[in-house]
Amino acid sequence: MKKIFILTAILASMVPAIAQTTDTPSQPRMRKGAQGIIILGDSCNVRAFSPFNGGSECMVDYAQVANEYYRNFEGKVNIYCMPVPTAAAFYGGDQIADVNRSQAKAIDKCFLALDKNVHGVALIPELTKHASEDIYSRTDHHWAPLGAYYAAQQFARAAGVPFKDLSHYDKRVVRDFVGTMYRFSKCIDIKNNPEDFYYYVPKGVDYSTTYIEYTLDKSRRNVVKAGTLHEGEFFWSYKDGSGLAYCTFMGGDTKLTHVSTSTKNGRKLLILKDSFGNAIPGYLFYSFEDIHVVDCRYFTLNLTNYVKENGITDILFCNNSAHAATARTTKYLRNYLVQ
Repeated sequence: MKKIFILTAILASMVPAIAQTTDTPSQPRMRKGAQGIIILGDSCNVRAFSPFNGGSECMVDYAQVANEYYRNFEGKVNIYCMPVPTAAAFYGGDQIADVNRSQAKAIDKCFLALDKNVHGVALIPELTKHASEDIYSRTDHHWAPLGAYYAAQQFARAAGVPFKDLSHYDKRVVRDFVGTMYRFSKCIDIKNNPEDFYYYVPKGVDYSTTYIEYTLDKSRRNVVKAGTLHEGEFFWSYKDGSGLAYCTFMGGDTKLTHVSTSTKNGRKLLILKDSFGNAIPGYLFYSFEDIHVVDCRYFTLNLTNYVKENGITDILFCNNSAHAATARTTKYLRNYLVQ
């Protein structure tokens, strides 16, 4: 039987009821901002997010890429597929049904297309349990670090590796954070109601981080130069009021990152991700000996060789569902095996 950690659809029908309790007992006020952004609620409860428009066909192709990776490495590398739901899966419910497709259905079709030896890690059931917590940002298109914590926990269970709860982390905060959603939506309520950005730094585990930084062209889509390997911090510090708080993790996307930890268990992980995946590695320093982080848009090496040269034992596909459901993402991922 295909190994899938909790089918997504199990609790999908519960999402609207739980999500509505995060604002007021009645349905929060809904309107649309620029670029079709959905605005829910008012004042300190205001929240902005994009509807999900992805198609199931592309999600199936995302699964097929994971299958191709398993075959490429001849079954010698554990492959995990963990599409990350966006905020639209948890907020708005029936209010947004006319403009929002079901992520639960799309992700389930992805899982059904996985080879029996590829592990699907479903997040909607687990995140639904925590929908009343701050698992997604109100003012940014990303999830909150707390949401990524619950996701990392699910992945660790699937991978059979140790995992530490939040008592093993220092909780830090960047106050008055207003993320990308004000710029995207042009909604002044978002700008006028910043949020606190909480993140978690592991303690009691040693680790070092090295980077190769990429220079992009003007389109921000193509790498024109790869820098030299250098050491840096995994967690970057930002002052209160900074709109870059989500860049706390590795300083952003345009890097090839390697984290070496004091967890000596022979397990070496490579994460293929978009920006949602940036918040995942910091919860896995207790779980893996080495963690390599590759953004699905920026990578200049041959991944087949990279995996063999670095002794990778596990590969995690970790894209948000909107990215996973695009032909561009699967094209990049396929090309990395042969470029």
